[in-house]
Amino acid sequence: MPRWKAGKLPQVLGNALDALYPPGRLRERAAAALRAEAREVYRAAGVDPADHRAESTVDLGSLMVRPVPGAPAAGRSTWQSLRRGVSPETDFLNGEIVLLAGLHGTTAPRNAAVADRVRRAVADGAGAHDLDDADLAATLPSVSVLVDAGALAAELAGDTPPVLLDVRWALGDPHGREHHRAGHLPGAVYVPLDTELAAHSDDPRDGRHPLPDVAALQTAARRWGVRADRPVVVYDAAAGRAWWLLRWAGHDDVRLLDGGLAAWTAAGLPVESGDVPDPEPGDVVLTGGALPVLDADSAAALARDGLLLDARAGERYRGETEPVDPRAGHVPGAVSAPTGDNLAPDGRFRDPAALRARFAALGALDRPVGVYCGSGVTAAHQVAALAAVGVRAALYPGSWSAWSNDPARPVATRAQP
Repeated sequence: MPRWKAGKLPQVLGNALDALYPPGRLRERAAAALRAEAREVYRAAGVDPADHRAESTVDLGSLMVRPVPGAPAAGRSTWQSLRRGVSPETDFLNGEIVLLAGLHGTTAPRNAAVADRVRRAVADGAGAHDLDDADLAATLPSVSVLVDAGALAAELAGDTPPVLLDVRWALGDPHGREHHRAGHLPGAVYVPLDTELAAHSDDPRDGRHPLPDVAALQTAARRWGVRADRPVVVYDAAAGRAWWLLRWAGHDDVRLLDGGLAAWTAAGLPVESGDVPDPEPGDVVLTGGALPVLDADSAAALARDGLLLDARAGERYRGETEPVDPRAGHVPGAVSAPTGDNLAPDGRFRDPAALRARFAALGALDRPVGVYCGSGVTAAHQVAALAAVGVRAALYPGSWSAWSNDPARPVATRAQP
């Protein structure tokens, strides 16, 4: 691909979104995701795109769209094609990235999904801006769940920077705050899992990390600086738990930093050390109940009549080892689906096509799905992975720590459900 064409193409990949959807934050994120995917395809193909701003000897500053007095503002070329009822050029824009990916042994599932959505919109006779954010979220579900490091850096420099929450945690490691102090994203607020993302119960049948009281969660979230009108980005080991809790409690703009702190530093982006000053208190109002939840009885029923995924490591599922809970094994009928298999070697989520293929093989695309793990932490990460491919899954917060502490609950110890 010629360098100058390669340099221009990412800038027009959002034309299809401009045509189908009205302006908004989600559309901007989707366009950024399409461009990021194109850059990954270029790397796989060995393409070195030209930097038009830095390399051009022509002053393009005067070449810009200006409003025509008395005429409504028009969209880009794809918008104009839909408006006129003619076939748009999407196959030569997003489709070009898809073709280049296929030629070099990789995929471009986001650009492929957008190209397909334009074709269906044309076939259905949809006009410009006829679709809404719900349709965009269904077309590119990962955009409302994940954000990559480069896109996050751009958002942090924008007018409405996200609130950053650092949820450093590991089983058996009580030093999350010290790890945060050693290095974190600029301005990220440390959130302790055990005291602010979970409640305490004297009944072991409630599990090691019961859901917190909504009022207590709201108080904590406001202390973190969470606001109703600002997005939230969470990162690191227990980020899935924070993502799930805030979504469950009613904040609808929470995303995971794909790859966490490691991806941020790998991108050459800055980190800070030491304590973060207390942020300005937030105003978020949390209510609870926005995401589905399972108790032990409904988890057992789903294992029998739907699909209950066990997100722990395979050896714990099979009952070969159990480091913390009183009994080894799994919920009878549950299917082993270790959370780690959702990730690529670099720690980022596998691309949407690979994730979808994984969950299709598990049978998660055509029946009700629930997830559990040891104490409801990594299971929340799996719920996020399912959401990234458009599957709405329920979480069993008590998970194995609750189930195994109830002697009335049966236990299976084998490789199969």
